[in-house]
Amino acid sequence: MGRDVRTSPGVPVVFVCLGALLLGNVVIYLYLDSLHGSHDDQPESPHLGCPPGHFRTATMTRCSPWLQGPQVKAEVRRLKLIGQGAVKQVYLSEWRGQKVALSTLSSAEYREDFLHGVSMLQALQGPHVVQLVGWSPEDLLLVTEYHPLGSLLSLDATLAQERYRSRDTWQTRLRLAVDYVAALSFLHDGPAGRRVMCDSNSLDKTLSQFLLTAQLRLVVNDLDALPEVDASRGLLAKCGPRELTGDFVAPEQLWPHGEGQPFSDRLMPGYDERSDVWKIPAVTRHLMGSVPGGDLVHFHLFQIHQRCRRPEPLGRPSASDVLLVYRSVYASMGREAAGSRDML
Repeated sequence: MGRDVRTSPGVPVVFVCLGALLLGNVVIYLYLDSLHGSHDDQPESPHLGCPPGHFRTATMTRCSPWLQGPQVKAEVRRLKLIGQGAVKQVYLSEWRGQKVALSTLSSAEYREDFLHGVSMLQALQGPHVVQLVGWSPEDLLLVTEYHPLGSLLSLDATLAQERYRSRDTWQTRLRLAVDYVAALSFLHDGPAGRRVMCDSNSLDKTLSQFLLTAQLRLVVNDLDALPEVDASRGLLAKCGPRELTGDFVAPEQLWPHGEGQPFSDRLMPGYDERSDVWKIPAVTRHLMGSVPGGDLVHFHLFQIHQRCRRPEPLGRPSASDVLLVYRSVYASMGREAAGSRDML
């Protein structure tokens, strides 16, 4: 009596089970990785969850509407001067028991810059930008959230303090670099159009534009010089009417006509947001300092940094492309470090 010969059902079942197991592992991995990324991708911001036009500082329990002119003038009390630049003077101030930063106009010639900064703060509220508390256009007053650690210029001094010394690690410093690139990506592709950080013509000037939060995260603070660029509309930036020099600024920001022809703002070509990308490697080198593990970070970022430093702007990656690499390096190095600890 003949037998009905059929393919054994065990073979395809095994492959199906293995495939399902692998797929399940991939799904779990991606889920855990997304949780890790969502926790570290952006600074924690107390006003998240507030409706538009509202703020909430870290010590407030409820959101409050932005303060308007009469409230700013009547309710915000100056305590002491904590900063001064060409455009603004900044005072540590108090509003209903909350510490805030009050900015006033330094010189009448910078009135338009001051008002531009206020408009940019209104348009760009989010986790990468300092929180707006209120303003008075008539009195040229601006109120923002106060961050006692100050600007990124104070990073090394802050991490040298006893309370922060244990956090002076490659993880903390690389996360700040991720925050920096994420802020650039937000400014380049945010709700206010494509914006260039023009107050970034030196390393110190760039660092002074960002504040260090109590959680050792980074937020953009100074938005007084954010011209819009759009090649399709012929909009290009020129960061100031004076000649820029040095290796920190991008090649397209340098006077292209040689020493034989005096600098002329009229003859200086404009440029776009890729001038910000050129500066990323220099800023990251500074932020990383000389902590253990920093050399490995630089090794992993070497290729993307090479692309950032290409002479031709169109050859450079976008800030969002750089951000993807930075996040990937941060996550992969974190997993490697966790794996090494588990093996001990």
